[in-house]
Parts: sequence; C-alpha cells; structure tokens
Amino acid sequence: LASRETSVSVSAYNAAVGLAKAPGSTGPWEKFCFGLDASGLQERLFVSEENVDGFLGTVLCPSFCSQSALESQPLIEVLDVTEDRIQIRLK
Repeated sequence: LASRETSVSVSAYNAAVGLAKAPGSTGPWEKFCFGLDASGLQERLFVSEENVDGFLGTVLCPSFCSQSALESQPLIEVLDVTEDRIQIRLK
C-alpha cells in the first residue's frame, strides 16, 4: 500500500477508507479483508469476471456437478461497474 495516499472519511452512517497500491504493485485487487482485529477478519471480493465466474460456479453448480455440466455453464462478462450499478452479460 502507498500509505501517503491512504484516506479515511467518517460520517454518522458511513465510513470509507481509500487505499492506493504502492509503486511497482500491478494488477487488480482480487479481495480485501476487514474487521476489528486480525482474529475476526471478514473477506470480500472485488467485482471482476473471475470472481463473478467463481461465485456463480459455486452457486449454480456445486462440487458434485459433472464435467459436462461445468462446460455448459454460461460465459459471464463484467461490462461496467459503478457505485450504483453493475452490468454483466451472460452468453
């Protein structure tokens, strides 16, 4: 993390922490963890095609699905992500 670019904003009903990658760190972030202390962290995934595919693969086809069922799963493409919506295309 680039600690100089970190920001915190707190209001009565919300808190936001802005993080920035350190120089030399590349690629999208896949997940983040948060919590009151290290023993109780919760994990959240960022919205990406890979994370959406993985999530829907778990929900739509549990571990006992056959290979042919996995091959017939829809192709999921994340088109756009904003604060108030996400646009996903299924093929």
